[in-house]
Amino acid sequence: MTILKSIYPLYLNNVAQQPNTDLAVTDKFTGEVAFRVAQADAATIDAAIAGAVRAAEPMARMASYERQAVLNHCVTRFTERFDELAYALCVEAGKPIKDSEGEVGRLIDTFRIAAEESVRMTGEVQPLDISARSRGYQGIWKRVPIGPCSFISPFNFPLNLAAHKIAPALAVGCPFVMKPASRTPLGAIIIGEVLAETNLPKGAFSILPASRDGADLFTTDERLKLLSFTGSPDVGWDLKARCGKKKVVLELGGNAAVIIDADADLDDALERVIFGTFYQSGQSCIGVQRIIIHADVYDRFRDMLVARTKTLVAGDPKQRNTFIGPMIHAKEAMRLETWVNEAIAAGATLLCGGSRDGAMLDATLLDAVPADTKIVTEEAFGPVAVLSSFTDFNAALAEVNVSKFGLQAGVFTRDLFKVLDAWDHLDVGGVVINDVPSYRVDNMPYGGVKDSGLGREGVRFAMEDMTEIRNLVIRRA
Repeated sequence: MTILKSIYPLYLNNVAQQPNTDLAVTDKFTGEVAFRVAQADAATIDAAIAGAVRAAEPMARMASYERQAVLNHCVTRFTERFDELAYALCVEAGKPIKDSEGEVGRLIDTFRIAAEESVRMTGEVQPLDISARSRGYQGIWKRVPIGPCSFISPFNFPLNLAAHKIAPALAVGCPFVMKPASRTPLGAIIIGEVLAETNLPKGAFSILPASRDGADLFTTDERLKLLSFTGSPDVGWDLKARCGKKKVVLELGGNAAVIIDADADLDDALERVIFGTFYQSGQSCIGVQRIIIHADVYDRFRDMLVARTKTLVAGDPKQRNTFIGPMIHAKEAMRLETWVNEAIAAGATLLCGGSRDGAMLDATLLDAVPADTKIVTEEAFGPVAVLSSFTDFNAALAEVNVSKFGLQAGVFTRDLFKVLDAWDHLDVGGVVINDVPSYRVDNMPYGGVKDSGLGREGVRFAMEDMTEIRNLVIRRA
């Protein structure tokens, strides 16, 4: 069995420091303190930002192959520490070990993609002689690093969502300060351990667990040129309002829908919907929350879904047969239990689940749920989904769009024209055909519209946000 250390540092200007052990991080299944991590105060955060400012020029001067070497080192070391990273994630997030291993694989993928992209960041030669007045002029543009970046990452994917900020920043040459989620800081700290093995300029990175109240500089400090935040909509939009002139990228919440059309392969759709709804206890912003099923197959698919849901193994996430582990905290499970009970009181039918034990909430499906209940309109962020039926495909698209969120949507259909209609009319950042909205590959553009955020992640697209275009105009006399 992998053994974790009991005490972990923070990283200030590339260097491990242990000013305290103030942050207690629990094993999310047992509730016991698993390890302690140093916590940054405002003075430490200020020093980190100052270090990032000093590092901006030497980071920008790094050659592409040097940035690539740093990223390749990370790929090698994360691969060597695979089991440790997976076990740490399983403990601090309560994520089933198979899902934890999958996330470590994505961490490695993300850094590998960034290593590849770091040496092919290109510009463009642009003809300017579009009229007589610009005859003899030539334009060329390139991308340059935006400068010091601020990153705030969430608890649910503490490795991969940190990677989607850190790896693109390294690929383009941006120093950064990062605040990992206080409930799950260990993954980011281990990334810091690996980065500290490289020859990055001093101040290139700081990884600073901090209380939300004490971390205001991550948002408000004008020395920072970009804020990238992944988390809840309420927090994200508040940060945007307070961040001043800096560029902002927000990856926020959702209540993603999947449409099951009459011609879908129901056996295939069943397994994908089970995964999309209940993997890592539903704690994903693109987890399936609304299942919209054609009336011709509704009864059959509902019964298949309920029967399969009842077979899912819940319990200790360290056991390899566990599919559903604990939610991040008992109060989150209590919140969602309350939403389920409110829906039932409003007339919904409980198909399965609904019970809670501490942070463990049963895999839950609801039918005939009133459209104005929280379990439909808000982000559940747990192992609960609601079922509804449709007869007209355009009405199903409209039901997806009625949400205030718009991250991704899934559509199971074999009709090409419906595929194109969904792509044209679904008001979301991504449409996934014959799979669930929970599907993501780490090189694709990923992000949402409406209350789900601003901008796109996916390594190359994040690199664009972390750079600015610098134009060169040449006049041939």
